[in-house]
Amino acid sequence: MKTGTKIITLDNGYHLWTNTQGSGDIHLLALHGGPGGNHEYWEDAADQLAKQGLNVQVTMYDQLGSLYSDQPDYSDPAIAKKYLTYEYFLDEVDEVREKLGLDNIYLIGQSWGGLLVQEYAVKYGQHLKGAIISSMVDEIDEYVDHVNALREKTLPAEAVAFMKDCEERNDYSNPQYQKYVQVMNEQYVDRKQPSKLYHLKDLGGDAVYNVFQGDNEFVITGKLKNWHFRDQLKNIKVPTLLTFGEHETMPLETAKTMDGLIPNSKLVTTPNGGHHHMVDNPDVYYKHLADFIRSVEEKSFNQSAKN
Repeated sequence: MKTGTKIITLDNGYHLWTNTQGSGDIHLLALHGGPGGNHEYWEDAADQLAKQGLNVQVTMYDQLGSLYSDQPDYSDPAIAKKYLTYEYFLDEVDEVREKLGLDNIYLIGQSWGGLLVQEYAVKYGQHLKGAIISSMVDEIDEYVDHVNALREKTLPAEAVAFMKDCEERNDYSNPQYQKYVQVMNEQYVDRKQPSKLYHLKDLGGDAVYNVFQGDNEFVITGKLKNWHFRDQLKNIKVPTLLTFGEHETMPLETAKTMDGLIPNSKLVTTPNGGHHHMVDNPDVYYKHLADFIRSVEEKSFNQSAKN
């Protein structure tokens, strides 16, 4: 498969930006988080895997409504109803895979992308060699409890009270509120500072994020508040890697539960890593990923009989 950027046209007429890096016969399709985030933390994935002695072609793309891909008019209720659904984004993954001529691949997803990996592995698992769930839980309530407990632990009581007051009044753009959010980000999301993911201008896909998540990370008011997938984990049949940062917004206890329920899975953690642990500590993150892919390729990955 040729490297570089390729714009693909979906059957619905919208265009998505895709980019492929690296060489070799192993293919990894990378899904970003958000929702409404973008591909950027995957830009060096092929290089990082090559540093681990593994040649992999990595294809990343911006989902509909994100960064370089088309931005539908989500203010149109008919468009929002059709495209701002779990089903749309899940089927989009498979259409991207098909239009790029990929099959028998590895699928990695960060955060929201990890949600899509879970659903994809159940619905379209026949196209996968392996699945990598990066920093995403199967039960959103456990995430909300955890991230709010982290806030209570990290910030002074008066700061937490101030933030909760802003949330009650929907005053999320308050400068002081955003300062406290940044403290949390530097502790649990982007621990490596200054973050390579910061921009002169906010490039996030807010329309998508607001519908699924809401207005911030601490209070989920969107569709994600009903994300419960635990009863489906047993149906993930492909080899699965669960990778989490040691100091991140997603609860490791939930990750351990997931590892126990997915039939053939392995859980790894990245020291000094936050939610974006592929950026915080890439040497460890990509060693875990390379070791997983290598073991699946060698048919030596078998965690079915867990202690």
